[in-house]
Amino acid sequence: MQAPDSCDLAVVGGGIVGLAVARELIRRNPRASVCVLERESDIATHQTGHNSGVIHAGVYYTPGSLKARLCVEGARELYEYCAERGIASEHCGKVIVASDASELGRLEELERRGRANGVPGLRRIDAAGIEELEPHARGIAGLHSPSTGIADFVAVARAYARDIADAGGTLTTGCEVQRVELAARSLRLAHSRGATEARHAIFCAGAWADRLAVAAGADPDPRIVPFRGAYLRLARDRRHLVRSLIYPVPDPSLPFLGVHLTKHIDGEVLIGPTALMAGARDAYRLARVRRRDVLDTFTWPGTWRMLAHWWRTGVTELRHATVRSAFVRAAARYVPELRASDVEPAFAGVRAQALARDGRLIDDFVFSQTERALHVRNAPSPAATSSLAIARHVAD
Repeated sequence: MQAPDSCDLAVVGGGIVGLAVARELIRRNPRASVCVLERESDIATHQTGHNSGVIHAGVYYTPGSLKARLCVEGARELYEYCAERGIASEHCGKVIVASDASELGRLEELERRGRANGVPGLRRIDAAGIEELEPHARGIAGLHSPSTGIADFVAVARAYARDIADAGGTLTTGCEVQRVELAARSLRLAHSRGATEARHAIFCAGAWADRLAVAAGADPDPRIVPFRGAYLRLARDRRHLVRSLIYPVPDPSLPFLGVHLTKHIDGEVLIGPTALMAGARDAYRLARVRRRDVLDTFTWPGTWRMLAHWWRTGVTELRHATVRSAFVRAAARYVPELRASDVEPAFAGVRAQALARDGRLIDDFVFSQTERALHVRNAPSPAATSSLAIARHVAD
C-alpha cells in the first residue's frame, strides 16, 4: 500500500511492538487516521521473527520496573489474545536450574523478584523436583514457573496488522524513514517512498531507534549496540531431552539470560543464544558488516567502558560463538546427556541493546519524547511478551 501524504498518527516500525501500538491507538481513536511505516519488505522481519518464542512470566525483572509490570500484564493479555485468534501458544512452563551452590543466592533473589512481581504459580523445587519436570535435566535446586510459555510471535504480529487494517489503518512496507522534520503543526517523515506529514509520530524502530530519535531532536544517549545471538537446534531424535524450557540462573547485572534450552512452538528444541557484539544492526550472517554500524558502535564512549568492564564475559561469548562444542558444553551443565553430535545450526537474531554513555547495558524499557513524537528507545526481551501492555503504556 502507498504511504499516505498525511495522517493523524504515524507509527514508524512494523515489528510486534510498533504494530501493537498502532492497533491500540486506532482502537482508542477510531476516527483518527493511523499509518504504519516499515522499512523492510514485510513486517516482523527483525527481532520479532528471530527469537526463541518464549512468553516470559516476569521472574527476572527488578520489582517496580517497567519490564516487571508490563511483562506480567502483557503475558496474561497475550495468552488471551492468542486463544481468541486461534494463534498457536502453550503454557509449557519453565525450570530455572541452579547447578551448584554458588548459584543459590541468585536463585533466591529470582524467587524474591518473581513473587514481588506477582508471577503466577512460582515455586521452589529441589533436585528431585527438577527431574520430575525435566527427566534429563540435573541441578541441585530450581524455580518452576508454570505460567511461562511459548507462542508464534510472527503470527501474533500478523494478527495485529489485520486488526489495524480492519479498523481502517494503513501499513506501508518498503518505506524507510530517512529524515524527520518539524513543521508548525506536524512532523514531516521523509522516507524512501516520498514523505508523510503526521500530526504526531511514535517511533518503534528497534535497532534503528537511536538514529531516528536523534533525527527528531532527542539526546543520543542511549546508543543502540547490536548483539548477535546464534541458536542451535536439537536433532529430531534428541528432542526428547527437553520437555519445555530449561534456563540457567542468570547474572543479575547483565540483561542477557545465558544459554538456555527452549521448546519452540513448531516442536523444535533450540539451544542458545550466544551474545556477540555484531558488525551490523542486521547481522543475521556473522560475516555481515556495515561501516556505519561499526562506526556508531566504536565511536560511542559507552562501548569502551562496557568492554573494559565485561571483557571476560565477552571472551566466553566469543568462544561459544566460534566453538560449537564449547557452546554445547554450556548447555550440558543442565542436560548432561547433550553432545555436540546432537545439534545442528538453527538461526541467528540481533538484539538491539541500548548502551548508556557511561557503559551501562540498559535493562529496562526506555521511552523518550521530542516535539510531537514519542520514541521507544529500548525494547528488548520481553518486549514481544509485553507488546499489548507496552502499547497501552505508550498510548496512555
